[in-house]
Amino acid sequence: MIKIKIALFSLLVWMSMVEIQAQDRLKMLPIESSIQGIRVFGKPVDNQTRCIHWHSDLDIIAIKFKCCDKYYPCFSCHEEEADHEHQVWPKAEFDQKAILCGVCGNELSIADYMASNNTCPHCQSGFNPGCSKHYHLYFETGDQKIELPPLN
Repeated sequence: MIKIKIALFSLLVWMSMVEIQAQDRLKMLPIESSIQGIRVFGKPVDNQTRCIHWHSDLDIIAIKFKCCDKYYPCFSCHEEEADHEHQVWPKAEFDQKAILCGVCGNELSIADYMASNNTCPHCQSGFNPGCSKHYHLYFETGDQKIELPPLN
């Protein structure tokens, strides 16, 4: 009887490990995501542009990258999937629609997004105010961070 219980316990442990591994593999697979017919690339986890990197209730925008004209949920999604270097949007092009609200599908110009007070002007959904800390990754800000080579 004890051998049967040990065998059943071992089987249950093995099955739970297989389930966890399957869930981990699913997390790595990008889901097909589109909002109002606009495809979002990268590693989204839902149809409101949240991704494996940023997925709070407020992480509901995708950014169109200047270099490839594709929407990604975040910089990391682009870096992991794209086969090219990213480019930032120059200030002269801040009138371009490059922000996608993941709730209503409204496309905002960069200027409108920056002036939105972290709220979609179309559906009033709140955007993550912390995204402004990463503007330099997407938009010309004058605060471009220069990365120094490592010291040898």
